[in-house]
Amino acid sequence: MSERRPDPDRLLEQLKREESRAQRGRLKVFFGANAGVGKTYAMLSAGQALRREGKEVVAGIVETHGRNETEALLAGLEVLPSRRVDYQGKQLREFDLDAALRRHPAVLLVDELAHDNLPGSRHPKRWQDVEELLDAGIDVYSTLNVQHLESLNDVVGQVTGVRVRETIPDKVFENADEVALIDLTPDELLTRLRDGKVYLPEQAQVAARNFFRKGNLIALRELALRQTADRVDEQMRAYRLDRSIRQVWPAKERLLVCVGTGPGMEKLIREAARLAGRLEAEWYAVYVETPALQRLPETRRNRVLRMARLAQEMGAETETLTAPEPAEALIEYARSNNITRILVGRDRSPRWRFWAPTLSERIGRRAPDLDVVLVGLEEPPGGARPAPAEPETEEGLRDRRKIPLRRYGHAALTCLATTAVAFALRVWFDPANIVMLFLLSVVLVAVWYGRRPAILAAFLNVALFDFFFVPPTFTMGVHDVQYLLTFAVMLAVALVIGHLTSDLRYQARVAIHRERRARVLYELGRELSGAISPGQIAGICDRYSEETFRAVAAIMLPDAEGRIQPPGPESSATPNPVVDLGTAQWVFDRNQPAGFGTDTLPGIPVQYVPLKAPGHVRGVLALQPSNPRLLLVPEQRRLLETFAALIGIALERVHYAEMAQGALLQIESERLRSSLLSALSHDLRTPMTSVLGLAESLPMTTPTLSQQQREMVDAIREEAARMSTLMTNLLEMARLESGEVRLNRQWQRLDELADAALRGRGEALRGRRIELKVPPDLPMARLDAVLIERVLANLLENAAKYTPPGSRIRLGARNAEDHLEVFVADEGPGIPPEMLDTIFDKFTRANMESAQPGVGLGLSICRAIVEAHGGIIQARNLPEGGAEFRFTLPLSTEGSQRAPGEVPEARAEGGERRA
Repeated sequence: MSERRPDPDRLLEQLKREESRAQRGRLKVFFGANAGVGKTYAMLSAGQALRREGKEVVAGIVETHGRNETEALLAGLEVLPSRRVDYQGKQLREFDLDAALRRHPAVLLVDELAHDNLPGSRHPKRWQDVEELLDAGIDVYSTLNVQHLESLNDVVGQVTGVRVRETIPDKVFENADEVALIDLTPDELLTRLRDGKVYLPEQAQVAARNFFRKGNLIALRELALRQTADRVDEQMRAYRLDRSIRQVWPAKERLLVCVGTGPGMEKLIREAARLAGRLEAEWYAVYVETPALQRLPETRRNRVLRMARLAQEMGAETETLTAPEPAEALIEYARSNNITRILVGRDRSPRWRFWAPTLSERIGRRAPDLDVVLVGLEEPPGGARPAPAEPETEEGLRDRRKIPLRRYGHAALTCLATTAVAFALRVWFDPANIVMLFLLSVVLVAVWYGRRPAILAAFLNVALFDFFFVPPTFTMGVHDVQYLLTFAVMLAVALVIGHLTSDLRYQARVAIHRERRARVLYELGRELSGAISPGQIAGICDRYSEETFRAVAAIMLPDAEGRIQPPGPESSATPNPVVDLGTAQWVFDRNQPAGFGTDTLPGIPVQYVPLKAPGHVRGVLALQPSNPRLLLVPEQRRLLETFAALIGIALERVHYAEMAQGALLQIESERLRSSLLSALSHDLRTPMTSVLGLAESLPMTTPTLSQQQREMVDAIREEAARMSTLMTNLLEMARLESGEVRLNRQWQRLDELADAALRGRGEALRGRRIELKVPPDLPMARLDAVLIERVLANLLENAAKYTPPGSRIRLGARNAEDHLEVFVADEGPGIPPEMLDTIFDKFTRANMESAQPGVGLGLSICRAIVEAHGGIIQARNLPEGGAEFRFTLPLSTEGSQRAPGEVPEARAEGGERRA
């Protein structure tokens, strides 16, 4: 095994990670494809094995589902008492986290890691309970099915047609210290299902027809095996990285394709994609930026960018490396990512260039453990090399010629100056020492002007040395043959020094650019962290866009409906680019860049980049560069992506900060309002009750009241009753919001509740025709009779308030399989469309309600009561006119039949009653 010395920084980080892990408990997950494969059985077997070894093992909660062989494994294990929770009138068993923390065993068995805890628990999810146990230093054994992983939830839903609600984040599974795969073939699992070892017989028949189909089981098994294999592969790669193992372990197929600038690269990429598809392997496309490739013309660099985008579209993970030699960079990348095969195009170098080995030969010599696959590239017609994909402009050619010619002229002047200095020193120094001055000039030319001027300087210095300093002087002739060796050595040394100096100059320039980009991102992140408004973020973005990309920028944010708005004048201190809102909307909706330098609308001068954040896309950044080529350089493109990500994160932070501030204000407002309502209702209810009682007792006093006095007493009684109802509503709303109301659920008949509501609101319904549609065979429902009667009464009173005398009010119900559906419809003017979504809010009154008494609490009370029962309430306008309020009540399967011996009351469906 080939190993090397570990990286000290990485070793220190690993030691810190291991130290933190030593203080934390270990999590072992028994992972399976489906219920019934034996995860709980395997967990209990492992617990019994640890107990026999003398370790302290406690069963926190174990779901045996009535399986005798599983329950037998609990023998001898201490079982932690469960916590009893009252949920919807039933006593349910729940894991007791506090008892487990007090007991603090060495190993705790906690079944069903993805389980949702009941309301009122400390954590909503059981995996969060497990995290707290691990932080307390307790080792935990748990179980998990593949369909409960969050990233695979939609995939499982598509395969099986069943969407699992209980899920865990993938990081919980990935951070588990150990995962044991419990596997069972589909045929064996179906046999266990038929034998009643998975579910009870009646449940097994339903499961066999739905979820437990053989095709579903095969697909789930493949997902579980792949997930486990990927985890093992990640562990193997982490082990190689921690041990600094350079040798590739061919445990999983991975391909690496080297993207170059030559012809036929498109065929190479497509061949790599096809090979990766056949092998079901991951593949990577890497472009190595060498000093020679850095000086390529713009057309060939653009071709590299197009090939990298093509590979990314075909599923490759792309990377741009910077190195002086491509073979070493490819080998290092392949070993660090445990890549087994490298695909390169066949080199077309002439056979007589034996001194220049091809890329595949250099990789084969330096890394014999890697497989190198040669792909034949497309031959141009007639053997000629194909023309570049895009012709270079005359301006580009002129710039390419102008810069090297100036450098060559400066190199020649440097050589002449060196010759003049050496000629003046020839009296005091021998020719062998004067040679050092000429070598020094080659180094200076390489540092100042690059490799090619340094090569010219090397040949020119040899010629000048021969002409001015080698006898016979001022001629190119040589009397002493030994000077030929001097010339050869001098030329070779000059060329080598010039080459090395040029490479160091290039690497220093690359390091400076990287440091500059890192500094820009650091300063940008620091300033964005202090921004408290989108306007400040836009100003920071504008300034850094000008400095980094030489571009004017604009940030476009969406409105509440997700429509991109134009940049405001306060968003930038400089003129904004000319933006197209349609293109910006497309970028926002599809989370993909568009405009210059992309595959979408590449002809426009503006590039649109989505501002991605961890939660959502927060907006669109529009950039209009003064020099478009700056956005085509791979390093600049990556910098722009990071730039946009930082802005998106800042916008999301500001968004959530505003939401948190608004939520805090709303909470305080609601708390103050509830306290005020509670105080007012208690302080006013008693005197209102006294006034109402006195008003009712006045007619019975002596002497007898006159007609005018009786009318006054009736008016006092009606207003007092109205005020008493208002106080009752205020008090009830305060109690509902404070959570003090507990439902008294009993089996009730809805027709009896409807009759009680009609009798209680007889005075308010006077003059209206009541049409009652409650089927006689409607099943009983388990509900709070007093509260549901209040809902019906409020809806009837609300309908009577907005309908003229003589109009019809319909009250009905029907059985909708798993719930009851109740409606109250009237023939009034209806609800304004803009208020359909807010009609159930507190203190909300329709525009036409201003002449009617009330403060808008009746419908709010209805919604609170219905939601407390687990139902929903909605309002809509009827096509024929009027409004309809409809609410649902969950129907338990136990209530689908009437009580034994109960005879339904005989009544005609659709009967009418006049109040």
